Amino acid sequence: MTTTDSPVLRVAGRPVGRYVTRPELPARLSPRPYVHPVTTLAGTAVTELSPADHLHHLGVGVAVPDVEGFNFWGGRTYVRDQGPTELDNHGAQRHSSFQLRDPDGFVEELRWIAAGAELLRERRTVAATELTDAAWALDFTFSLTNVTSDPLSIGSPATNGRPGAAYGGFFWRARKEDRSPDVFTAGAEGEEHVHGHRADWLALAGSTWTLVFAGATEQTRRDPWFVRTGEYPGVGSSLAHDERVPIAPGDTLVRRVVTVVADGRLDRHGAAALIRKAVSL
Repeated sequence: MTTTDSPVLRVAGRPVGRYVTRPELPARLSPRPYVHPVTTLAGTAVTELSPADHLHHLGVGVAVPDVEGFNFWGGRTYVRDQGPTELDNHGAQRHSSFQLRDPDGFVEELRWIAAGAELLRERRTVAATELTDAAWALDFTFSLTNVTSDPLSIGSPATNGRPGAAYGGFFWRARKEDRSPDVFTAGAEGEEHVHGHRADWLALAGSTWTLVFAGATEQTRRDPWFVRTGEYPGVGSSLAHDERVPIAPGDTLVRRVVTVVADGRLDRHGAAALIRKAVSL
C-alpha cells in the first residue's frame, strides 16, 4: 500500500503518526485515508493496518457501512434477513486537498464517492498535542455535508437488523497482542458492560500502552461506544446506533473525538485526568 503524499504527525519533534491520503487498495476494502502507524511517545505502535481478521480495518479514520445503501466501511454488507453479503456497493473517500498542513496536524477536504457520484463532502481536522512526557492526544474532527439534491441517511448493521453491531463513524483499530486489552469507563469495566453504552470517556489498556477516547462535543457524547476486545481490539463512536441518521441536502453532520495515546497502563484516575486535560486544550 503506497501513497504519493503521507504527512507525518509530530509531537515535540517526534513522529507519532503517518497519514496516508491516497492508499492503493482494492474496491471491496472501501479505499479511504487513514492514520497508521500511530505510536506512543516511546515508539510503541497502537494501530493495525489490514490485519488478517479484518482486511478492511485501516488504522484510525472514518468508516461508515451504510450511506444510502453504499458501503464506506469495507468488506461484506449486512443485509436484513440475509446476513453479511458480498455486494458490489463499495464507495471510496478521495482526498481533494489540504487547507492547512503543519507538523502537528492538518485540515483536509475529501469527497465520498459511490457509483460515480459524490454523495458527501468532508472537512477533516486532525491535530496532535503533547500532554506529558509519556502521553499525547490525537484530536479528530470530521464534518460530512450532503452535496446531493436528495436526502441521505447513514445506517449500520444494527439499524439493518443485526443487534449489537452499530459500528460506523470514527473508528480506531488497535494493536492486537497475545492478551486481549482491558476496557473500562468511569463506571464500568469489560466489553459486555461498555459496548453499546454512552460514557464521557472510555479507556483501552494493552500490555504497555493505554488509549483513552472521549467525545469532545455534546452531540458526539450522545453516540454510544462500539467496543471489541475479545474478537479483536477496536473502538468506535456509533453514528447510527438505534436508528438511521438523516442528512438533508446541504446539511452537515459533525463529530469530534479526542484520543489520549499513553505509554504504560493507566488506571481510572490517570485516564480521567489525561482525557480532561486533552479535551480542555
